[in-house]
Amino acid sequence: MNSEEEFYDAVTGFDSDNSSGEFSEATHKGDVDLHQTSRTGRHNGDGQVQENGIKKHRTTLPAPMFTRSDFSVWSILKKCIGLELSKITMPIAFNEPLSFLQRITEYMEHTYLINKACCHSNPLERMQTVAAFAVSAVASQWERTGKPFNPLLGETYELVREDLGFRFISEQVSHHPPVSAFYSEGLNQDFVFHGSIYPKLKFWGKSVEAEPRGTITLELLKHNEAYTWTNPTCCVHNVIIGKLWIEQYGTVEIVNHSTGDKCILNFKPCGLFGKELHRIEGYIQDKNKKKLSVIYGKWTECLWCIDPSTYESSKKNERRGGGDQKKPKPSEDAENDEADDMPEVQETVQVIPGSKLLWRISSRPPNSSQMYNFTSFAVSLNELEKGMEEILAPTDCRLRPDIRHMENGEIDLASKEKERLEEKQRAARKERAKDEIEWRTRWFYQGTNPYTGTPDWLYSGGYFDRNFFDCPDIY
Repeated sequence: MNSEEEFYDAVTGFDSDNSSGEFSEATHKGDVDLHQTSRTGRHNGDGQVQENGIKKHRTTLPAPMFTRSDFSVWSILKKCIGLELSKITMPIAFNEPLSFLQRITEYMEHTYLINKACCHSNPLERMQTVAAFAVSAVASQWERTGKPFNPLLGETYELVREDLGFRFISEQVSHHPPVSAFYSEGLNQDFVFHGSIYPKLKFWGKSVEAEPRGTITLELLKHNEAYTWTNPTCCVHNVIIGKLWIEQYGTVEIVNHSTGDKCILNFKPCGLFGKELHRIEGYIQDKNKKKLSVIYGKWTECLWCIDPSTYESSKKNERRGGGDQKKPKPSEDAENDEADDMPEVQETVQVIPGSKLLWRISSRPPNSSQMYNFTSFAVSLNELEKGMEEILAPTDCRLRPDIRHMENGEIDLASKEKERLEEKQRAARKERAKDEIEWRTRWFYQGTNPYTGTPDWLYSGGYFDRNFFDCPDIY
């Protein structure tokens, strides 16, 4: 298997279909005016917003996670030699009991940062806070080595949180390539947050690299500002042997399309000695490329900002008086078959005097390691209380039986249900092909991002009118 070979477990298992990002297999039920889209949904005549019927959110899962020590990824991957990757299915034990649509919803855990950005009158402070939100949105992936379930075509997930001030809806709008679209809005009509994601995965022998293609857009309505960015690349090491560990790397460029300001964040790769593991370093510049602020920290810990001149002065003093630190010996030949040991966690972020804290990660539940390393926010995403079925769309992830069984610790039932749903989806797809019927999305339509001009999936509005009569039967 070469390094350029792509795969993703898109319902049937590992898949080698084109993941170029060209949208396919979906059209919307009707044409929608593009200029209405970014505001649609806030004025749709909804009644009082309900918090999905939940007043107090749970703090633990119904059952602890299964051990993965009894399963060998290599026993699966070695079967790929000479075969189509789409023929291979990963054991359900390597999943976590959430859909990818629910994993996307974790972007909203730190919604307070959006609210904070809305309150700032200074555009620099707004950009600093938006940068903190962009980093916080990927922080929940720390130590999350379980794979979320791939959404079925037409699957949806909604979340209304009055305590956090938002409501959220997402839909799986395409299967090949897999595309997930989402839309969220502030309950005080102060922001809109939306985007579409189609991850491109590559297998590099010892690791799996996920490049999250697709544009993320945040609109601060009070300030008439729109920010866009794309998330960094995520890499899971030791998928064959050794302890799984995660790093994120790549450049994230956040653009304020109203002022021309940009924030360039460099998520640093681990490197040979692990010194840069989890570190972020970047800066904010105005439209004339003048540096206005430096940002630094770790995506697993915290984020700080400081004046550029103070930062440079501190770095000069560090280089002048630091000397050469003793470096650990490099590992053996990188091409061997041994595990890539996770580097020892380096010292926490060294705070430069005069820095301002932008964000600090929330502590996880004490039993998080027995709950797939979920955050408190993630633990609550799949809870289903009596009466919620009457409110939710029939396509909502909470009603998906394989995820529900896995969450309850019933792994054999979960595996059987997953196979049944996969077969049901394959049969439906064959039936559509036979009758020459094209799949029609329900809540999003294919269009163009009004700020970047790139292909995007845009919210059509109306979900919270709760008119679900024509939703597909996918479960």
